[in-house]
Amino acid sequence: MSEINLRGTPIKGLTGTTIGFFFGFAAVALYGPTAIKFHEAMGLSAAQMGLLVAIPSLTGSLLRIPFGAWVDITGGRKPFLTLLMLSALGLAGIILILHKYYPGDMKGMYGLILMLGMLSGCGIATFSVGAGQTSYWFPYSKQGRALGIYAGIGNLAPGLFSLLLPVYLQHYDFISAYSVWFVFLLAGIIIYSLVGINPFFFQLKRSGMTDQESRVKARKMGQELFPAGNIRQVLISSARTADTWKLVLLYFTTFGGFIALTSWFPVYWSEFHGYGPVKAGVFTATFSLLSSFLRVAGGSVADKISGRKTSIISLLIVGLASILLIIARNLPLELTAIILLGTGMGFNNAAVFKLVPVCVPGAIGGAAGWIGGIGAFGGFVIPPVMGALVNLMGTSGYSAGFAIFLLLSIVSFFVVSGMRKQP
Repeated sequence: MSEINLRGTPIKGLTGTTIGFFFGFAAVALYGPTAIKFHEAMGLSAAQMGLLVAIPSLTGSLLRIPFGAWVDITGGRKPFLTLLMLSALGLAGIILILHKYYPGDMKGMYGLILMLGMLSGCGIATFSVGAGQTSYWFPYSKQGRALGIYAGIGNLAPGLFSLLLPVYLQHYDFISAYSVWFVFLLAGIIIYSLVGINPFFFQLKRSGMTDQESRVKARKMGQELFPAGNIRQVLISSARTADTWKLVLLYFTTFGGFIALTSWFPVYWSEFHGYGPVKAGVFTATFSLLSSFLRVAGGSVADKISGRKTSIISLLIVGLASILLIIARNLPLELTAIILLGTGMGFNNAAVFKLVPVCVPGAIGGAAGWIGGIGAFGGFVIPPVMGALVNLMGTSGYSAGFAIFLLLSIVSFFVVSGMRKQP
């Protein structure tokens, strides 16, 4: 095997995917902690603010579909680097606009800010790339733990930014925060380019071997999962599997919900409760970081009791937390509900990707693209709906908005309960 110079181990592969996703996923929090600045400069309504904080999730979700499938063709390095560089390009555009027009000349700039936010959100799409890449590195028995570590640590990025950005803004100006973020992203691109590595099968194919030869040699080195065909084939194959769409719904509920609330909670705490940016950031980070950390533990739990059982329990917790947030009228009860919500979402997100290699073993990247892409689309759809409820109902709309998660958790519970029992 030495003559073709194979590199890496599953642990090194996991390290690379986790680093790439961590830096890319930070864009989830792009506008949330600073939405009030744009609101003041452009006179935005609650619905417009909801769309603003959600807009990075639009491209971040839709691009997961083709880029996730691309992994099945080339491995993850090219998709990762492409998405991270596109995100950096969008962020550079935002910085230029802010330097030239903020704050006095921002009227009429809303559409452009949305467009640049969409471009910046390309980094969010790294999730399906890393999920497929990680799955190919690990055997079936270790999928839950590996994917839990990958997604859990990667998910920490928006929570950390929700916590740090408000503190930063107390001491430094608004525009410099985006410049620091840009440097952070450039560092991520450089680090990933150095440590990101494709699984053995893709390295062997790149060396000139046929598919069959690559499979045989990679299998001898411990690789158990392999792609089924080209981008079109893996997307069609995974789309024709009914379980793919069941998993899409589960992921829309809790990962789309996670993205939505990470971007919406800064608005919720500041506008509904009147808290300052630092306090709002702390409460937002409590939810986001908890959900991310528990996704790691959720992967190990899913390995032990099955992804299906883990999902069922998690969705019950999400439903209970949603009810509490609808009726809560005091901070202790709200914080309790947020802890429960973060717990349920974190565990269910881990459970979903434990099920992917079992439900769609021949097109993992394609399935990860559909599930991660349409599932994450909830991060784009939900905040504007919650904002529209505020416009319609006034301040009571902030509490009523959590009925969205109650409804989604109920439907998802019945869907996963009806799935065949799986490991």
